[in-house]
Amino acid sequence: MKEKVLQRSVELSWQEPEHPNGVITEYEIKYYEKIRAFTAAGYGNYSPRLDVATLEEATATAVSSEQNPVIIIAVVAVAGTIILVFMVFGFIIGRRHCGYSKADQEGDEELYFHCTKTYIDPETYEDPNRAVHQFAKELDASCIKIERVIGAGEFGEVCSGRLKLPGKRDVAVAIKTLKVGYTEKQRRDFLCEASIMGQFDHPNVVHLEGVVTRGKPVMIVIEYMENGALDAFLRKHDGQFTVIQLVGMLRGIAAGMRYLADMGYVHRDLAARNILVNSNLVCKVSDFGLSRVIEDDPEAVYTTTGGKIPVRWTGPEAIQYRKFTSASDVWSYGIVMWEVMSYGERPYWDMSNQDVIKAIEEGYRLPAPMDCPAGLHQLMLDCWQKDRAERPKFEQIVGILDKMIRNPNSLKTPLGTCSR
Repeated sequence: MKEKVLQRSVELSWQEPEHPNGVITEYEIKYYEKIRAFTAAGYGNYSPRLDVATLEEATATAVSSEQNPVIIIAVVAVAGTIILVFMVFGFIIGRRHCGYSKADQEGDEELYFHCTKTYIDPETYEDPNRAVHQFAKELDASCIKIERVIGAGEFGEVCSGRLKLPGKRDVAVAIKTLKVGYTEKQRRDFLCEASIMGQFDHPNVVHLEGVVTRGKPVMIVIEYMENGALDAFLRKHDGQFTVIQLVGMLRGIAAGMRYLADMGYVHRDLAARNILVNSNLVCKVSDFGLSRVIEDDPEAVYTTTGGKIPVRWTGPEAIQYRKFTSASDVWSYGIVMWEVMSYGERPYWDMSNQDVIKAIEEGYRLPAPMDCPAGLHQLMLDCWQKDRAERPKFEQIVGILDKMIRNPNSLKTPLGTCSR
């Protein structure tokens, strides 16, 4: 990385990677006025200002027009002084969505220039193997050490282990394996999840390390999330977290969903069982195998239009008309909020799926869990608006939760009286 500070701009240049892991679809660069830390409980205080002054006009030098063709140059125009340039320009090959936004938070401005790449459905590829190798890194099986079985997946066992890549320290990973005797369709469906996950890069979305497709067993390798699924984790630690901690978890999930929605990805099966939690209580969206939602989810029921849907988590328009959108994901997020604030209680308790559908149609909504602040239950109700156009966007949800985290007094008035 090279940089040149001019009178009214900062110039950054970097070398293209010689052996990229697939086709480069974007370079993401951000710049902020200040730095602050983020944990499961939300944002901390900002750092002191760090100023980088541009040069005087007399000493500013012209930018050479003769550039090496493999060097990419990014320039950000500034007025006067730049407050900490971190990263500056997004470069995308193919489809893209670009925008600029400026948000004020307690008087401190955050500036964003972002280019968001668009999610590409692996099903659109004639050859599914091409999709998985475009979006997922092929790993050598000798770099993976399987240590123990930690669960069973739809296609085979889920194990924990270590990944040791050349020149890097070993890291803990979870390994999904494809059972022996698989059909070609099972192999394709299994690797489809990796083709989806490999397109995502966000701290609140589970990270794909890579795949093993040229050996046996066929494997998907993802980051290891020490505390497992969110619903079981909350039931195990019933009543042990502060409201701020719970809201921090919800904020992380909403941030992950905001990222996915910006990419044009609809999850369809957002539920606490499909959120994973690491040792720092950071929650990450997972489970991107769409075949599971339609065919094998134990929470799902058949609908009149065919296929299976996880009714208790799904918006009424998706159940009735199979209209899955980011707005139906927002409905599901409201149910996840309820699950979190009730420490993993089953939504709608022992009501049958058909009774749930009927009750929702008649206007029934889940009451506030015990000790749930009024503002949080109101946000749930907003997510459960019958008209999907009236539901908040994930961007708005993140903003609302950030305000709650910055103003803890807003979370001190409990509303719910339902016992767990």
